[in-house]
Amino acid sequence: MSRPRFWDPAGERFGIPTFPWKMAPDGLCTRRQLRARDLRPNGQPVAAQILWFSRRYAGGVRAAFLYRPELAAPVRPMTDARRRALAAANRARRMCPTCGLDAGYVLPAHLGCCLICEYGDPLAA
Repeated sequence: MSRPRFWDPAGERFGIPTFPWKMAPDGLCTRRQLRARDLRPNGQPVAAQILWFSRRYAGGVRAAFLYRPELAAPVRPMTDARRRALAAANRARRMCPTCGLDAGYVLPAHLGCCLICEYGDPLAA
């Protein structure tokens, strides 16, 4: 039986230990898995990576970096200032630059304005 294409646990081909999709060793976590445990990487170097093919991605190969949870630190708590800044940023994503109103949803980036400004008000007819 042949080895999967991205199998490189010694890191000789890719520079760091590399594993195919769903074959990562136990004890390593992605950023998302760390976050689920209320942890953050804390500046530690990448311990390994997972590589896989994706037809959706332009380059064809996607990567997920793996970290050691024992070197991770707790997530910093949300402060009032950070909460206000996040609310302001989300509010700005909902403001239409054309009509100046809060659309109530995040504006589509490809349009750059709210749906009513782009396509007209369907209730006005």
